[in-house]
Amino acid sequence: MKKENPKISAALRTVTGRKVKNLRLAGLTPATIYGHKFEPISIELSTPELNKIFDQAGESLLVEIVIGENNYPIIFKNPQFHPVSSDLIHIDCYKVNLKEKISTMVPIELIGEAPAVKNGNTLMFIQNEIEVEALPSDLPEKIEVDVSLLAEVDNKITVAELNVDRNIIEIKTDPEQVVVIIEAQRVEEEPVVVEEEISPEDVPATAQKTEEEKAAKEAAEGEEEKTDK
Repeated sequence: MKKENPKISAALRTVTGRKVKNLRLAGLTPATIYGHKFEPISIELSTPELNKIFDQAGESLLVEIVIGENNYPIIFKNPQFHPVSSDLIHIDCYKVNLKEKISTMVPIELIGEAPAVKNGNTLMFIQNEIEVEALPSDLPEKIEVDVSLLAEVDNKITVAELNVDRNIIEIKTDPEQVVVIIEAQRVEEEPVVVEEEISPEDVPATAQKTEEEKAAKEAAEGEEEKTDK
């Protein structure tokens, strides 16, 4: 069964520059369709619909933008987010040729539970996306990595071990790159308290004076005892 790509409707955009702020207030997000030998088109998309599609497709899955009777197969690129609210405020849409392979980054998703983690060790997720090359229609939404076989410290999974159909997808990332690895549980050492010898110079003057007065008093008492004898 052929994978059906998500679709989103758009309208041509005439508002540019700082005035796009008014679009965002109206629930629309400005965007641009561009591509090889393709004249860029300024468009506007429904913000709620775009957020839903982008959460699903990310920057790897093929999406169809519908403008009237025209359909444009695209890959989302260069999403821009508001620095405070983190809302998506602009996005580029790269128009692809369905007959030409393209390179893009595909996210990695961990599934299962590593037995080594149950024993108190730590699973380090090192490579959360990889670069692949494929026809736009063959691009995977994500690549799943099963960690349920990681039972001991230093067990790992590399890019070369990823479960990908290499007949249609070429992985461009270094095959020796580690995706996940088990590290030993870290044991926190108790701090060692070192008792330092205190020299007379380190004793406050008031304390030194008290010791001197005590010694003088003891010497005086000793003299009195001799006199009494």
